Amino acid sequence: MIRYTLNCNKGHSFESWFADSGAYDKQVKRGLVSCPMCGSVKVEKAIMAPRLSSTAKKRKASVDAPAPAADSTPNNQPVAMMSPQEMEFRSKLKELREHITKNADDVGQKFPEEARKMHYGETEHRSIYGVASPDDAKALAEEGIEFHPIPILPDERN
Repeated sequence: MIRYTLNCNKGHSFESWFADSGAYDKQVKRGLVSCPMCGSVKVEKAIMAPRLSSTAKKRKASVDAPAPAADSTPNNQPVAMMSPQEMEFRSKLKELREHITKNADDVGQKFPEEARKMHYGETEHRSIYGVASPDDAKALAEEGIEFHPIPILPDERN
């Protein structure tokens, strides 16, 4: 994702996110990018300073996680307005996660090993959850072992 600061032909400045620079170009060409203040579709990218950091760790963090807009809230916390349907969906995902964690055994890092044992009949089938690396998940899927990721909502990672 890439965040651009944009200016409309009437002097308003605003920010918008795009999958990449090509997505921005396509959307502007089709008139899909408009100023939120006046509705003008005559917009262009503003000059932006590159993001620089002093350590590789900071550089990785700036690439992995988009920074919230500077003026998002007084405490710089990202916010969103959700429709009633989105709030209900979010609530159902939380209920599903709680149900799984209450009614299954947490096997932690041993999830791939335990899933294989159950799949191949070495241990009795039961509900489990835990952690699997992307490589482990791929290997389990290739072996035909059925599993599903537990939904994680953004605020649960904070």
